[in-house]
Amino acid sequence: MPYQLVVSGSGSRSKQELRLCTRLVPKRKVSGFSFRMIPLFGMLAQVCLTLPFHWNNIMNLRRLVLGIIGVGLFAPTMLRAEEPIPLWPKDVPNETKPVGPEKIDPLKNPRIGSIQLLTNVDRPTLKLFRPEKPNGTAVIIAPGGGYRILAWDLEGEEVAKWLNSIGVTAFVLKYRVPRRPDEPEGTLPLRPLQDAQRAIRVVRSKAAAFGLKENRIGILGFSAGGNLAARAATNFEQSSYPAIDALDEQSARPDFAVLIYPAYLLNPEKTAVRKELPISAKTPPMFFAHAMDDPIESEGSVMLHLALRKAKVGSELHVYSTGGHGFGLRSTDSQSMHWPKQCTDWMRAAGWLPEVVK
Repeated sequence: MPYQLVVSGSGSRSKQELRLCTRLVPKRKVSGFSFRMIPLFGMLAQVCLTLPFHWNNIMNLRRLVLGIIGVGLFAPTMLRAEEPIPLWPKDVPNETKPVGPEKIDPLKNPRIGSIQLLTNVDRPTLKLFRPEKPNGTAVIIAPGGGYRILAWDLEGEEVAKWLNSIGVTAFVLKYRVPRRPDEPEGTLPLRPLQDAQRAIRVVRSKAAAFGLKENRIGILGFSAGGNLAARAATNFEQSSYPAIDALDEQSARPDFAVLIYPAYLLNPEKTAVRKELPISAKTPPMFFAHAMDDPIESEGSVMLHLALRKAKVGSELHVYSTGGHGFGLRSTDSQSMHWPKQCTDWMRAAGWLPEVVK
């Protein structure tokens, strides 16, 4: 059925030029107008009946209608793009009951400002951040928080936006916290590792849909999230959960790992890398950034770097004189703030970012 909007006004201009505003709704006579009443445009029709028959008014109406049509066509797509990506299709491994309502608590830090602390996570997800000019590389971000909370903005969303600025597609991992009763302090909790391995498989399985290269998927973590990134990068040959679907046939090996002030890397005696982080020639390359005055000892990064070197695995280590702990990307007037630029250079040299055209 043809669509048009025709105003029966005086003067030849109305009938001749107003037909340019065609293809809006099916024809039907309504009080001098020729268009059919449908719910989406019912209110607009009533407005039109009260407007003077003036060309500018009708053109404004046309723009409004086309704007509404555009929102109707594209809004669902935008909403889907912002929806979290569930890691597990139904049952989450090792979860029998909710840990409590998921919540975000603000924390004011006198050194780096306000931080959003997320906790009570029992439905892990990935939050996607797309760059304007993607280069095919993806990074899964694991915020820190001692396996109790997640520093969601400081070590998650803010980092995703930085990665987007260098063309990297970012996924912020909402992994399960806090520790469950069967995951006491002093141990490395199993559930976050399950979430990290599954996240790598999810991203790799959707590489084509997201415009990614399957061999350019990395993981980046801070503090406890750095520990989780190290575990994902060293335990990929053995799955931490039974396969639940075809997606688990994907490799859980990240192609590289970025560890920023990582925690819990050493054995209780602080003499070696802990046994839960097995290093081999298949371990992916790693980048480390740590500060000497960090209360979480930088020796963990140093020893893991040396273990990688012994296995002939690529590794780059930066230990800054000052910086403390938990600085993320925020300015602290210390040398540790150079890590994003140095990490970018490392990624580019390894081929995960395109060369800069001079």
